[in-house]
Amino acid sequence: MIIVRVCGGLGNQMQQYALYQKLLTLGKEAKLDVSWFSDEEAMAHVLAPRALELTRFVDLPMQVADEKEIRKVRGSAGALGSLQRKLHISKVFSESRMYHPEIFSMESGYLEGYFACNKYYADILPKLRALFRFPEISDPALREQNEVLLARMKSGQEFPVALHIRRGDYLDRENAAILTGICTKAYYESACAYMEEQAGDALPLHFYVFSDDPDFAKSCRFGTKGVENTVVDINHGENAMQDIRLMAACRGIITANSTFSFWGARLNPDPDAVKVRPFRHRNNQIPDPVRMHDYWQGYALIDRDGKLR
Repeated sequence: MIIVRVCGGLGNQMQQYALYQKLLTLGKEAKLDVSWFSDEEAMAHVLAPRALELTRFVDLPMQVADEKEIRKVRGSAGALGSLQRKLHISKVFSESRMYHPEIFSMESGYLEGYFACNKYYADILPKLRALFRFPEISDPALREQNEVLLARMKSGQEFPVALHIRRGDYLDRENAAILTGICTKAYYESACAYMEEQAGDALPLHFYVFSDDPDFAKSCRFGTKGVENTVVDINHGENAMQDIRLMAACRGIITANSTFSFWGARLNPDPDAVKVRPFRHRNNQIPDPVRMHDYWQGYALIDRDGKLR
């Protein structure tokens, strides 16, 4: 059996689930470990509150491993488990680079990581789009606001582009050195210029801006003069996941180095959608352009200096 640990925010949980589904399509016996969310010690060290948000999708199928199954695959806990890992007799596999194809040859193991690389599950994205069914919004007024936005995005009267700005916990001291300085002003300016070039002149461009810091987003201006900007600041709390649904409805998307907006791009079913992502995901990773284009096929890659790679 292969067990995938689920942890982190919604975007990371969706990636771990996507890898789990990919393993199932390969005929592997696979389950998920969701115990991280009930681990008080783990929760005490996270910078933002986390919950198992996968359960908010409608009827999302998943098999969850019990404690006995986890212990059997992962091995012992505590000092003995640490010794087993040091002696390389543990079945715990920890992600250490962007893509690990060796995972797919495993028959047994406990997988730890975020698995953000698109190549892991690019071939099953149609299946994942069908599985990730967003819940109906209970508040009628908010539901109507979302439907109005979706209708405009899908109207064919404009070229809608989702643009994501991630701040929040990325600005915390513990994260800043690794995650900031990637989606710079130069990145967004170059990404917007690329999007304008790809969109052409047939339809007016409209940037829909999504951010966990909407006040900052409202202080920004994207695109050339005359391009409409709308900061989408309606979905909060348990409804925040609806922003992914809105992003996925746009004909173009400019992601941050954030798995949240990666899923906005992944769930877009349009084969002609224009997708832009930062060349780097983290400052402690040194990406290779050839590999990055293989790992993220169909994406334009732009670095922190605004250079198309």
